[in-house]
Amino acid sequence: MALINRIARLFRADMHAVLDRMEEPDLLLKQAIREMEAAFAGDEQRHRLLQHERMRLTAQLDDGQHKLSEMEEQLDICFQSNNEALAKQLIRKKLTLARHIQQQESRAKSVQQQLTDLSQRLTENRTQLESMQQKVELLENTADDHCEHTLAEPPGNPVEEADVEVAFLREKQKRSLS
Repeated sequence: MALINRIARLFRADMHAVLDRMEEPDLLLKQAIREMEAAFAGDEQRHRLLQHERMRLTAQLDDGQHKLSEMEEQLDICFQSNNEALAKQLIRKKLTLARHIQQQESRAKSVQQQLTDLSQRLTENRTQLESMQQKVELLENTADDHCEHTLAEPPGNPVEEADVEVAFLREKQKRSLS
């Protein structure tokens, strides 16, 4: 039974090695980088949308606060003229606007939190992406250097024709003595 388990494990290991060689890791790494870049671009787009949303909410909140202050002035006028019916209508509008402002403030806090989280994630992803790109460049440079070294003559003193002639004569002499 142990022999069968060993053979099965050896077979699986060989199959994994064959698959690893077939997958071409450099192509997989480049594909992973492309996917990371696409995800990063999507996050950047979302970040810009959230910033736009935050600016829109800020403008709405400012406008709402301005309207509230105008309503306060109108209420003062209503109470000075003893017009309670109109004052009640303005109070109803003021309460509605105040609730709307609260909802907008809550939404603005939520958007700000999303922006903070997304900014942090973008920073981390940018660092990771740059690291991966540097690794690919390093691997490509290493592969290029390896190809150049295997195709070119080895570094150092090149073999001259005279050296080849002397070595040839020595080899010939050894064989003639035997």
